[in-house]
Amino acid sequence: MNKIDFEGIFKKLNKWHENLCAAQNGVGGVRSNDPSVTTIAELYRSQPWAVLVSTILSLRTKDEVTIVASKRILKEAGSPELLLLMKEKEIEKLIYPVGFYRNKAASLKKIAQILLDQYNGKVPHTMEDLLSLPGVGRKTANLVLVEAFDKDALCVDIHVHRITNRLGWLKSKNPDETEMILRELMPVKYWKRINYLLVLYGQNLCRPVSPYCSKCVIKQHCECNGVDRSR
Repeated sequence: MNKIDFEGIFKKLNKWHENLCAAQNGVGGVRSNDPSVTTIAELYRSQPWAVLVSTILSLRTKDEVTIVASKRILKEAGSPELLLLMKEKEIEKLIYPVGFYRNKAASLKKIAQILLDQYNGKVPHTMEDLLSLPGVGRKTANLVLVEAFDKDALCVDIHVHRITNRLGWLKSKNPDETEMILRELMPVKYWKRINYLLVLYGQNLCRPVSPYCSKCVIKQHCECNGVDRSR
């Protein structure tokens, strides 16, 4: 395919996001439609523990459920030390009904202990250290690096994976493979923004089935790979 116009694409996506905010909130810049982890990061001023907890809870869970559950658990356990004082059943009750809440409660308990034992109660800020924590994969680690530490990390979730393949930027089998290709393909200055924008775009327009191609602001840049039916 031709050289990718990342600058032009991101300008259009940013403008679309501004219009979305204005339409949904009446005032530009008020972002009630933000992904759940971004919302929690802003509420807790990017506290690494809050971001890590909400990111883990967000896996296979709707944003609105993640936000409510994150607030509940962080109100009672705003630090690894406080979470360790709780029984696993108490954690489960607070984070229910997030997906796999029992597994996530167990992971949070283990993570809190590791943070106290190995990191003085602090969330680590390197990919290697984050990946060593139970229940933390590349998506989670990258999102924590972006939202909690403002690092140039490249978070690829299912929306980013699907849309970048649909656009024709790459051909990959899973989000981890997509991330590795994007790291070589995309200028670093766009890394932190891509997940934020494409998650919203995937939820609102570029749906998995029957996307709203008629409303797409980057249609001229898209190969529509895998699109059999659109609106």
